[in-house]
Amino acid sequence: MKMAEFEKLVEAAVADLPEFFREKMANVVITVEYNPPPMRGRGETLLGLYEGIPLSQRGVWYAGAMPDKITLFKRPLETGCKTPEETRARVRHTVMHEIAHHFGISDEELLDKGLY
Repeated sequence: MKMAEFEKLVEAAVADLPEFFREKMANVVITVEYNPPPMRGRGETLLGLYEGIPLSQRGVWYAGAMPDKITLFKRPLETGCKTPEETRARVRHTVMHEIAHHFGISDEELLDKGLY
């Protein structure tokens, strides 16, 4: 799939979020890169990455900060998907996962709640 097509999948996944979440997202950008950075010693491949200060941790001191960044990694998201529907579902899941981090929800909480 071409990068522009993949980026449209990401845009659609964000557009499909419930309005409540889209309205509450603040100072965050979502980008796409082809490959993730190398992860030493982890033995896994990143599908997405959230970098920033979660909404739940922002206080009165939070002003003038650079936007949080959510990066989705095209190659690993497409790897193993046999159909466009599988890719779309994996992208949607990863977008939701990284946005959960933007709201301050950890991987452990997502696992405990059965959301990951």
